[in-house]
Amino acid sequence: MVITATGAITAQGVGTDALWKGVSAGHVAIGEVRCRPMDGYGTRVGGQVHPLPDPGYDYVGDLGATEPEPAVDLALTAAYEAMAPHGLTGIPPERWGVVAGSCNGGTSSGERVLRRAHQGQSAAGDARQLMLISPHTIAEVLASAFGLKGPVLSVNTACASGAHALAHAVETIRAGRADAMLVGGSDAFTEVTFAGFTSLESLSEQPAAPYSKDRDGLSLGEGSGMLVLVEETLARAAGATVLAEVLGYGLSADGHHATAPHPQGEGAARAIRAALESSGLRPQDVPYINGHGTGTPKNDSAESNAVRAALGAAAGKAALSSTKSMIGHLLGAAGAVEAIVTVSALTEQIAPPTAGFTGVDPKCGLDAVPRTARPMAMDVALSNNFAFAGANATVALGRPGAHVAEPPAPWDERVVVTGIGVLGPGGESPAQLWESYTAGTPVASEEGGLRLARYSFAPERHLSARERRRVDRMGQLAVASCRLALDQARLIADESVGVVLGSGLGPMRSTEDFFRPVMEEGASAANPAIFPSTVFNAAAGQVAMLLGAKGPTSTATASHAAGASALCIARDMLRTRTADAVLCPAVDDLTETVIGAYRALPLTGGPAGHRYALSEGGITLLLERESAARARGARILAEFTGQGIAYDAAGAGRWDAQGHGIHRAMRLALADAGLAPDELTAVWANATGIAAVDRPELRALRRLGTTAPAYAPKQTLGEPIGAGAQMAAALAVSGWQRGLAPGPVLVNSSSLGGTHISLVLTPEGGTDPS
Repeated sequence: MVITATGAITAQGVGTDALWKGVSAGHVAIGEVRCRPMDGYGTRVGGQVHPLPDPGYDYVGDLGATEPEPAVDLALTAAYEAMAPHGLTGIPPERWGVVAGSCNGGTSSGERVLRRAHQGQSAAGDARQLMLISPHTIAEVLASAFGLKGPVLSVNTACASGAHALAHAVETIRAGRADAMLVGGSDAFTEVTFAGFTSLESLSEQPAAPYSKDRDGLSLGEGSGMLVLVEETLARAAGATVLAEVLGYGLSADGHHATAPHPQGEGAARAIRAALESSGLRPQDVPYINGHGTGTPKNDSAESNAVRAALGAAAGKAALSSTKSMIGHLLGAAGAVEAIVTVSALTEQIAPPTAGFTGVDPKCGLDAVPRTARPMAMDVALSNNFAFAGANATVALGRPGAHVAEPPAPWDERVVVTGIGVLGPGGESPAQLWESYTAGTPVASEEGGLRLARYSFAPERHLSARERRRVDRMGQLAVASCRLALDQARLIADESVGVVLGSGLGPMRSTEDFFRPVMEEGASAANPAIFPSTVFNAAAGQVAMLLGAKGPTSTATASHAAGASALCIARDMLRTRTADAVLCPAVDDLTETVIGAYRALPLTGGPAGHRYALSEGGITLLLERESAARARGARILAEFTGQGIAYDAAGAGRWDAQGHGIHRAMRLALADAGLAPDELTAVWANATGIAAVDRPELRALRRLGTTAPAYAPKQTLGEPIGAGAQMAAALAVSGWQRGLAPGPVLVNSSSLGGTHISLVLTPEGGTDPS
């Protein structure tokens, strides 16, 4: 896999050249923040992008929102640079995909809407403005801007999001689902972030000095980095300039603490080792690591310990420097921007420095390339990114042709479902969910113009008092549903079990609970106990911590298709033997602000949505490699045999009325499963009761040519936001057990913005009823 182009915007300026020129010169672009009041925060400095760009693409008009979102504008600016010189011709839009990472997504839009509501000044388009909160909106806007119709994914693993995006893009291309991917990360300054890190006492009053003996905290930054990732033979055939090769990556979960890393860096070391193993590298092959290097006492020493644990004696000869010392911590964009810096370091054969270094701390003790860049011969380099909730990622990069990587593991593993955990208004087991569905009585009731299926969750029935401590409702639902799935599968989670969580809304409850006092009283009211739960991957981290699932982790945020996206990512992990099993919870929690937004959207709350019902809860599927499941004698409930992802590219927040994107997703899933449409025994449709959503799917099904019955569970059980695929899968398995035709079924999920995901599930024993 090769990188053919990059784009960036940071405090160093607009463009990759500005980024590398500043970083290689040791220029510290962290200064006084002038774009917002800084009273009450633990610092007045940050890596500010000024002025914020106007990329010129009218996604605001497409969405009917009120104003631009800085995180989207930053992403578009970096993407325009990356897409201009990629050197690729002849790749159709259906073979181009997007993976976007972000920590905060459009949180600044949410802050503005909540402030206006608090002041009694709400604008007419505020409900649509809230659509920009979703990190997936960044991915869909990027795909729309460039007319890309392939797989569109979004990932939110806090400060490791950009690195995770690269990892998922690699697997998407390796699986043959795309030839090229626009991949990266973006984050803008928010009040939540400054107030949150202030409450944790993690901000430095001066530009951060990572790895230094007297470091006292981090500096926040904003910006975006985007890369064009291409299948190597296609890139070389097209004559594209190859900047670097992605040799491999490693992912892991600490399972240790919501914000603090394991002090010995155990989880991070596993990610580094996995990156080396997947790349065919030895520790002594690594001369340079672009470190996570935030400048906080705990993070820097933990990373140093992780590098020593992973590289052994070779750690003493490797350089470990921090780009964050010059541009600040870009949160979800850090992994992408720092990968770009690492690519430039390989190209120029220069290790960039750690600026502001004040002296060696024995707790760190590695070569930090203090203050001045260093010429260095290097064929490979690593880029580390670690995050809240213990999400770790390391990416291995190489100079073109300088390292012969090990061939990737063959995609010969079958993936099966061995456990299902259900918690929601339709019931607390697959059997109860089936009974609610087949009864045909809608579980939702009308509340002020919107039908709602609320869930009275009793966490004390599933978690102890200790386990519930400092875990928000979203995290409790995730842990409880995962525990039910593990219990059914009779599996104990460990380092071979990963977690990939899907959420359409994310931690809205915790974000609101954290921000309201800040909005009303100032930064001093920020609650450090709530802040860690404002990141999307907090719930996945709680699963790792409380249940011991410390394998690869990620969090998918593809709006109403988030659960389906998580299942696709997990299946790729298993087929490449990155894990033995992966828990895939899909969790969403309704708040009054969320309900108000759905009520105000014409699509869901107006006359067009009179049959639409909104639901909540948590549903988990436990996926396993078939060989691992059979080796332990597990009962197999279903096989996950195919997946397809397609994007409409009809404009930000818009669907293709003819259903071409859904049709392609279904065709791709069937081809992946090796099936023809007439072999299906059922379609579990996305149908929500909204004509603008349901008609394209119906048209696509007619073109597909299947005569299988189509079931629409959301019209009875409500739209569970991101958990639609998990709900349909649970019903499909229950249906097979209760007399439905025991053959392959198609499960459809779609975001409200035109991302479509189709999955194929087959009962144990295949398609032969005998």
